[in-house]
Amino acid sequence: MTTIPDVTVVVAVYNTMPALTECLDSLVGQTIGHDRMEIIAVDDGSTDGSGEELDRYAALHPGTVKVLHQTNSGGPAGPSNRALDEASGRYVFFTGADDYMGPEALERMVAMADRNESDVVIGKMVAVGDRSVPRAVFRNTADRIELVGSGALYAISNTKLYRRALIEKHGMRFSEDLPVSSDMPFTLEAYVHAATVSVVADYDCYYAVRRPDDSNITYRARFEDRLQVCRHVLGLLDRLVGPGELYDEFALRLLKVDLAWIFGENYLAMDPTRRETCVQATADFLEEYYKDLFVRVQDRVAVPQRLRFHWIFRRDSVTLTELVRIDTAGGAMPPTFLNGGRAYAAYPGFRLSDDETAMRAFQLMGPITGRLGDGTRLLAAAWEQRDGKDLFLAVTVHVPVLGDTDSAVVRLRAGALPKSVGNSRRLSPDSQLPPPAGELVRAPAPDGTGTVLTARIPLPPVKTKLGARVYVDVAGSTYEIPVRTRGLPMPLARRWGDTVPHRASANVNPKGRLVITTAPLWEPTASFRARVRSLLPRFKRKVIR
Repeated sequence: MTTIPDVTVVVAVYNTMPALTECLDSLVGQTIGHDRMEIIAVDDGSTDGSGEELDRYAALHPGTVKVLHQTNSGGPAGPSNRALDEASGRYVFFTGADDYMGPEALERMVAMADRNESDVVIGKMVAVGDRSVPRAVFRNTADRIELVGSGALYAISNTKLYRRALIEKHGMRFSEDLPVSSDMPFTLEAYVHAATVSVVADYDCYYAVRRPDDSNITYRARFEDRLQVCRHVLGLLDRLVGPGELYDEFALRLLKVDLAWIFGENYLAMDPTRRETCVQATADFLEEYYKDLFVRVQDRVAVPQRLRFHWIFRRDSVTLTELVRIDTAGGAMPPTFLNGGRAYAAYPGFRLSDDETAMRAFQLMGPITGRLGDGTRLLAAAWEQRDGKDLFLAVTVHVPVLGDTDSAVVRLRAGALPKSVGNSRRLSPDSQLPPPAGELVRAPAPDGTGTVLTARIPLPPVKTKLGARVYVDVAGSTYEIPVRTRGLPMPLARRWGDTVPHRASANVNPKGRLVITTAPLWEPTASFRARVRSLLPRFKRKVIR
């Protein structure tokens, strides 16, 4: 009697040596055991010795490794389909020929599927090299997840465990007419048909490798290929589920990932004529599939990406190119413009005179702690004295905000920030700010990148440690921004006060933030305090008599 294996592992192979050896080693070494698995590898016309390596493993592991050879088909869809036709396992797992698996991966995923009657099991992915992998879906191991809100729609590659009965029931196969991402519609259809989707997140199941030469066809895709895939999957999803939350969520995913990918460094590498062609073709696509949908989802797309589509809709390749150059350069973010209780990112093309639709494209939604913290920096710090007595901290700080900046202030605050706070934080509505002290002048930065705050703050003649902070109101919230020195030299410690001399110093803490410390120049020693305490009872007795 023939035993049905628990899982068939499908490997589509084309010129992946020497990584293929590590992949195959990880498969034949699975703890699930050879009696519970079969490996079907399809050599798609390799010319680098991959076919011979497959044959070597088939000879070493007869009955477990099966190799099929064919002429090159141009992509992984054809060989994957051929392997599916040969598969006999209760489950099927697809692996890239240059990736590899954790030893217990198949055993854990099959156990999860059997325990929960799962149709799809997503095993935790780990990036190797400069590879991008989904993260949100792997927050927790879960017997069952929903497609919307779990991050599953961003884990759309085929590197998962599928119930083979589900695949055959719905006649699922990979789209051989797609130039790239042929696994996207396959996985999406499996998600839709699945009664239960589970996640194994407590074990590193799958190691996704990016080749140094970027020879994977996904990285070499043309914008026409990306648009073709997006049309295909949106059409498929419309047929499977129609309009609704799932459709909108996946369309949003395409905006954030697949369509945004087109308009990065790949776009800048095009000549001006091809850029114009790219913009026109994408604009046609957006008008066909996103004309009404974009209004519903645009607030969930970050401003730089949202603006890309804004300029594409308007077919303005010139402003789009300027935006992409700024956004991919890795420099400082454009300033935040405050107006009428709203905050806008002042990217190229921003004008207050624009209509509401255009302004909405620039509007910042949600917390902007990173934007504020990264652009706030100390420009100057010094001590100032009046009549040789009172001491003031004079600081000049650049804040990346323009427009309604009347709320922006510099103050000194006692107490350390919570360890979790990065470059800034949004305060709760009931937070109390330090009281105002000293003088403050606001002026636009000469280069138009923000506002310069010049403050003169009196120092108290007490023992204390004070952090320099900027406070500013943005879109109904108050932000606290620790002032970072950015390597600026600090003024030397200063003595002040006659009756009780004090010392003030400006220091930089381990996070690069400006901290002011004041204390009496001389403090009583421990032995002196002890003598005072020993004499105090005798003194009190003399007073009583």
